Parts: sequence; structure tokens; C-alpha cells
Amino acid sequence: MNYKNLTKIATNALRRNKFRTILTMLGIIIGVGSVIAMLSIGEASKLSIREEMSSMGTNMIFVMPGSQQRGGVVMGNSNAKSLSLSDVEALRKETTNLTAVSPQVSTSGQAVNGNLNWPTSIYGGNTEYLGIRKFEIEDGRLFTERDIKSLAKVCLVGKTVVENLFDENVDPVGQTIRFNGIPLKIIGVLKEKGENGMGMDQDNMIIAPYTSVQRRMLAISHIQSIYASAVSEEKSEAAIREIETILRREHKLKDGADDDFQVRSQAEMVEMVSSISDMLTMLLGAIAAISLLVGGIGIMNIMFVSVTERTKEIGLRMSVGGRGTDILTQFLIEAVLLSILGGILGILLGLLLSYLATTLLNMPFVVMGQAIALSFLVCSFIGIFFGWYPARKASNLNPIDALRHE
Repeated sequence: MNYKNLTKIATNALRRNKFRTILTMLGIIIGVGSVIAMLSIGEASKLSIREEMSSMGTNMIFVMPGSQQRGGVVMGNSNAKSLSLSDVEALRKETTNLTAVSPQVSTSGQAVNGNLNWPTSIYGGNTEYLGIRKFEIEDGRLFTERDIKSLAKVCLVGKTVVENLFDENVDPVGQTIRFNGIPLKIIGVLKEKGENGMGMDQDNMIIAPYTSVQRRMLAISHIQSIYASAVSEEKSEAAIREIETILRREHKLKDGADDDFQVRSQAEMVEMVSSISDMLTMLLGAIAAISLLVGGIGIMNIMFVSVTERTKEIGLRMSVGGRGTDILTQFLIEAVLLSILGGILGILLGLLLSYLATTLLNMPFVVMGQAIALSFLVCSFIGIFFGWYPARKASNLNPIDALRHE
């Protein structure tokens, strides 16, 4: 059996019907291209989200009040009142794995400057809050402990708020805006952070002393959440255990009683989001892979047509000494060539689509070597699997009947 000659015969057969060959490969091209593009975009999305969330500090820990179960999943309840300033003080004094602790209270509303207004949110924290949340001041200063104790009407604003409430040439520092009717003097502007991995604008916010938000705007005595920074990401688990022990004692919870708070780390959130992203990527990849099956069926159909059209040629070859295995191998080679050539073009298409998509979405371009290698294997398998039956049919033809075929 001369594989070189058989490959040459198979190649010439495909060249004689170029248009049909291209249409046959189209299903494989689209299928492979879709799979690679989906997997690459999904991986790029996961990396982008991880980078964004990690930029907020992987050693960040937050405590939410209350607990409730939905479908077996325990979730925080922002309306609960189980957290207080005494909890913050206890954590600050007793924990050895935390470097900073801050209460947080927040609300949404309208920020107004003259005849301009903008919907935004205000967050209240202490002097350590910006460091925990990885915010930096570009212009102006941070509020002081004295501002916190006096419930001072001062604030820091993000770039989005500045752009929508002030003209381009106006310095916002020193200006007074109103939030839900309460005047606030701007003492600083936050450095721009852009959107996070969830698409939320991190610059559309106001930060003020927590006492001002808590008492003047919300009229509450409890706090809505606690933010803290662990000594390092490796110490996050130890810090969480410390927080849980201290808060259970502060809240006088008996052994066996459920916590009335939830403690989560940023690293935990990053892993959870990555897991969800992986699941969605695999789902999209599986959906895209259906077109590979369609492409394989297309190859089988075309091979059947090819066997029917070339029945007389097959009979002639067999009458001059061609064996059934030679005919079988020739048609298998044709099917494999169709699928592999389609796979190569599909890989190029997939890489192009993923590059364009990640560029437009401002995400890192990821080339998944595993996906490319898997595509070659799948394409070869499709060529053999869907080409076998038509090739076997061709090899089993009776030479005399084949020569009489019209």
C-alpha cells in the first residue's frame, strides 16, 4: 500500500471539486473557530476579572451582618443590625492577623451642584478605609479623626462624579455639593480606577466619614459592614478564624448557635468568580462544539456523494488490481484531509475572532494551547469517524457492477 500515491490521489480528487470541498470544510471551520474563540474569550474574561478583583486587594476581608438561607445557600442580610462599632474596636484591639479595620455604611442618592445632578452612592468609613479598599487620593486630603468625631460634612469624590457635576476647568476641591439635601464640602478627589471586572464604575462614588453618613443621612446607630486587611493573603484564613471567634464572643452566641454575621475574603470571591467563569466558558464551548458535529455529518454526506459519483472510477481501479483496502484508505485520507484543513482554517479564524473580541473589550489576549491541540485531535477523529462508513461502502463495491454504473 503506497500511502504517498493514495494521498496524492485523494488530494487531486479534492482539487477537482474545489467549491464543494470549501463548502464541506465550512462546517469544521466554523465549529473549530467557535470553540477556540469561546474558550479564549472565556479565559481572557476570567483573567481580567481576577486582575480587577485582585487590584482591590486579595488580602481584603469583609464582614456582613446577619444570615439567611436561600436554596441552602447562606447569604448576608444587609438589613440586619448585628454589627456595631464595638465589634470594630474589638477586632482592632485583639486580632493579630489584621493590619487595618474600618466600619462601612452606605446609601444611594442624587449628588447636586447648582443645576447639575448625578445619581451616585456615598460610602462612609474611617481613616483606614481607603487603604483597605485600595483607593488613592489624587488631589486634596483625607478626612481626619477629628472630622469623624465631629460628624463633619466633608467628602472625597470619584472622577465620574467630578465629570458630571463640574465644568472641565473647575477645581472641585473646596467646592460644596449636596447629597440627598445635605451639603458636603469636597476635600479631595480620588485617583481614577475605571470599571471593575463586573462592569461597575469604581469612580462613581463619594466617600465621607462614617459618622456623617451613619447619623446625618441614615439616622442609624449600627453599621452595615466591616472591612479589614489581613497581614497577607496567606494569613487571610487565620484572620477570618480570629474574626469569627471575636465576633461570636462579642455577640454572646452560644456553642452550636449559628453566626449572625458572614465573613468573606477577597481571595474567596476571586476563586468563586473564576469557578463560575470556568463553568460558563465550558458551557459556551460545548454549545459551539455542536457545529463540529454538524461539520462531521457534512463530511459524511459529501463522501457518500463522492462515492456515488466515482463508482465507475472505483470499479476501474479495482479491475486493474486495486484492493479494497486501497480504496478504503484513499477515501479515509480524503475525509481526514477535509477535516484537518478545515481545522487549521478554523483555528486561524478562532484566534482572529478572539483577538478582535478581547481588543474591543479591553481584555488580555489568551492563546489556549490545549484548545488548539484538542482541535487537531477532534478534527482527525471526525475525519476518521464520519469518513469510515462511506469509505467502507466504496471498498466493498463489486468491480463489475461498478463498471456498469451510469
